[in-house]
Amino acid sequence: MGAGPSRWPLEAIGALALLVFWQALALIGQSRVLPGPLAVGERLLALATTGPLLADLAATLVRAGFGFVLAMGFGSVAGYLLGRHPNLDRLLQPLLVTGLNLPAIVIAILIYIWLGLTEVALVLAVTLNKLPLVAVTLREGTRALSTDYEELATALRLSPLNRLRAVVVPQLMPYLLAAARSGISLIWKIVLVFEILGSDRGVGFRISLYFQFFDVAAILAYAALFLGVVVLIEALVLRPIERRVLRWRG
Repeated sequence: MGAGPSRWPLEAIGALALLVFWQALALIGQSRVLPGPLAVGERLLALATTGPLLADLAATLVRAGFGFVLAMGFGSVAGYLLGRHPNLDRLLQPLLVTGLNLPAIVIAILIYIWLGLTEVALVLAVTLNKLPLVAVTLREGTRALSTDYEELATALRLSPLNRLRAVVVPQLMPYLLAAARSGISLIWKIVLVFEILGSDRGVGFRISLYFQFFDVAAILAYAALFLGVVVLIEALVLRPIERRVLRWRG
């Protein structure tokens, strides 16, 4: 906890160094396919004020949000059950391995063929791609649960609900946070790919249009905005939750 206050200045220095390096490369290259951060910032402001950028961002965030919540919810329950019941884990192991290794593009194409180019199909495809990873993470967390706390809960005669709330969930929080972090970094990438494949709006759809005109500044503007949103989620949501729920570990 003591290292917390020094984290932000170091991260700011690292981000600034990256921007300076990027700007230097742009000045050296002098190419329209390598715009600097200043040019990208100008394009971002223009797209946000007069273009479809904010509407596209909202559409993508809604899709990513639904996919994230569904994957975390069903994946966490599945992972807990797999960790608690070894026979169920062995039974579903082939399905889990298939889900982990089947390319996202294959799942997207199949879902689009079966359900059509709809919002439901897109969110379902995103969910199916993330769910196995969440399940595996929570399965390992469940296997690592301390037997001492379990025995204490039994001695105190805690109800199943209180046992889950007071004993199981606090121990699983590091694994839930790890799954959430990987989910945020993975899901929005998957959503963008699926939007390129079959959507008429969203960040991925718009990037595919700008790609046809080699408009790198616009592509980077969309990417920068989305990256900014992800960084804000990490800083304003995940880190405060992490500090609060892991205080019990000392």
